[in-house]
Amino acid sequence: MDPKSISSSWGLSNKILIGMSVGVVVAGGAGYLIYRHLHRDLMPEKWRRVGTLQKIHIFPVKSCAPLPVASDQEYDCDILGIGIGNVRDRKFMIITNNNEMITARGYPHMLLIQPKQLPNGLVFSAPGMPDLELDFKELVTLSEAVHTSIFGVTVDAMVCGTRFDKWFSKFILKKDSGLKLVYYPYPVPVRATSPELKHMPFLRQEDSGTFNDATSYMMMNQSSIDDLNTRLKRPVDAQQFRGNFDLKMDVDEPYAEDHWQWIRIGDETVFRVVAPCTRCILPNINVNTAERDVDGEPLKTLRSYRLFDYPSPALGIHLGIRRQGIIKANDVVYVEAK
Repeated sequence: MDPKSISSSWGLSNKILIGMSVGVVVAGGAGYLIYRHLHRDLMPEKWRRVGTLQKIHIFPVKSCAPLPVASDQEYDCDILGIGIGNVRDRKFMIITNNNEMITARGYPHMLLIQPKQLPNGLVFSAPGMPDLELDFKELVTLSEAVHTSIFGVTVDAMVCGTRFDKWFSKFILKKDSGLKLVYYPYPVPVRATSPELKHMPFLRQEDSGTFNDATSYMMMNQSSIDDLNTRLKRPVDAQQFRGNFDLKMDVDEPYAEDHWQWIRIGDETVFRVVAPCTRCILPNINVNTAERDVDGEPLKTLRSYRLFDYPSPALGIHLGIRRQGIIKANDVVYVEAK
């Protein structure tokens, strides 16, 4: 055979072999990535007890007071968030006539708006205001859709009606108009992931919840809050951090939650820890008086030792549900056993 032909033939064969080798490596790498993706949310087989669920909070209206419930109340936990029947966490939100979200960060007295559950709805009360009833049947009828957003992430909502707009405007703005009460009309989370959390590896789009800031569930460790309170002149209440779950540890262990990846509440409900909860100025507002702390606490102190690599200090953990179930206060809380 001609040397050039041999050289040419060998070169062609070499290229084929190299191509096949690269193909095997690529296929193997792709296989590993697929395996890692499929198994990154593999639920633990073994669990260890860490404490009990001390309190559970549902905030029907974003930035307003939590729903008062009986101590033996059972709660549904599903992909949309925590709820009792038709009452869901953060299903309602208040926006301006320009369709911009408002919260207690700018209007602290929103924390004094108290929702209570009715057989098929809610009743709202606030200092100096007559009670306002909302029947969920009113929300079934077609309503006006509005385009709004939560910290830059767009979401559509439906207006509740002019009598609700007037009531909330009167209490919050001291005017007859200017605000609208809107509700979340979808059976599943539709909002995109917050840009600040997109780098979190275990976060899913469906963890965005209803009108939540970031995710549909959030847990606070009472031991962490107790440790924070040893550093403050005026102790703060766990409710100032507006979590859904307040955990009472069996053994006092502040900030243990920083290292957890999985949480199970009771026998069936399982959550993935998807992100730390970074804090804004809202915890500086007293939930009973709606007054801001004059020293900017507890945020000021948190910034001194809980800042890490985040723009804001972290306290509490965001959760994404991975197995739906029913929970109640005093249920045992477990984490993955290592």
